[in-house]
Amino acid sequence: MTVDEYNSAVADYADNIYRFVLKHLKNIDAARDVVQDTFEKVWLKKENIDGQKVKSYLFTTAYNRLIDVVRKEKFQVGEENIDYVKHADPIKNMDLQSILNEALDQLPAIQKTVILLRDYEGYDYSEIGNITDLKESQVKVYIFRGRKKLKEILVSVEAVLEK
Repeated sequence: MTVDEYNSAVADYADNIYRFVLKHLKNIDAARDVVQDTFEKVWLKKENIDGQKVKSYLFTTAYNRLIDVVRKEKFQVGEENIDYVKHADPIKNMDLQSILNEALDQLPAIQKTVILLRDYEGYDYSEIGNITDLKESQVKVYIFRGRKKLKEILVSVEAVLEK
């Protein structure tokens, strides 16, 4: 990969990677750090990366870094990690996007990841498999199960909101 291809990749994919990571972490600073680490790793290995496959490489690197951050956060328990929104009053006057985000947060991490890559970022099944190190059939199963669970969650929220 050339320097121009790298600069083009930064311009083309930085926002997409940031959105993807932010959906998982819900922390602006941590998401920025993951994006920066991702592009740093790509820069250090730019000679070994095909410019045509940089998008997949970037998302794979970001996903792996994201997993590292999530694992690290599991061991850090403190008041700053408590989600007070979840402990507040039941759902009242929430907009559709926040309801969807709450539903996504209830999914297992792998289901959330494949759904975000498929429905938010527009990747096909084989690309998602490459990013997450899953077989294409596994990706389809996780997407199916995740969407099914989302439907169950959203239907129950809809019933609560109608009352």
